[in-house]
Amino acid sequence: MTKQRLRICALYPELMNIYADRGNLLMLERRCQWRGIGFDLAPVTLGDELRDEYDLYYMGGGQDADQRRCAADLVALKASALRCGAARGAVVLGVCGGYQLLGHSYELADDLVEGVGLLDVTTLRDPGPRLIGAVAVQLPEGTIAGFENHGGRTRLGEAQEPLGRVLHGHGNDGRSGLEGARSANVIGTYVHGPLLPKNAWFCDWLIATAVGLEPGTLAPLDDELEAAAHQTALRVAGVRSPA
Repeated sequence: MTKQRLRICALYPELMNIYADRGNLLMLERRCQWRGIGFDLAPVTLGDELRDEYDLYYMGGGQDADQRRCAADLVALKASALRCGAARGAVVLGVCGGYQLLGHSYELADDLVEGVGLLDVTTLRDPGPRLIGAVAVQLPEGTIAGFENHGGRTRLGEAQEPLGRVLHGHGNDGRSGLEGARSANVIGTYVHGPLLPKNAWFCDWLIATAVGLEPGTLAPLDDELEAAAHQTALRVAGVRSPA
């Protein structure tokens, strides 16, 4: 049995937890436990020191007011440790508001919310309608599907790699056909629902990468229910699953 241990830092879990994003942490925990992989979860919130000692840093989505509070704290107290973690290869996953805070900035009316700049993206609040509904995205490794609901339009820098290509839904801005962003092990996405319970393969990719294993080398699990959840999410998005 493997002796690996996954150490996760959940950033602002009581504030950045909209649309059941906490389910992502539960999914990571259960799939580690079922494989005999040790699991440590440390919540880190406003005013807390962030130490550079984790394998995976996770930040979910939140309301605009909470996101502003977290952004100021993130930049002032936690950015240095988060950048050090990313530089040594730790996985950093941001969902929706967390994704926006991994970028350079989020413009809200006359207010510019500064991010940590781990991803070369900027987000603007467009006067148009919210980008909401089922979403499916093609990554190089597979498909992810879920739900999106965001007013911000995120633009990628010229050299910034997207997370994937939109198969159905709006993605970053409703126009480019791109969703999320990825720089090495730093990943941002707008896919909620929550993300990982509907996309078990992606959860396993994150675990393997975070503990230093080749993706696909984790012990297999009985994923009948997880596969059904993934197929349902794809069908809701109007995407036919691969044969």
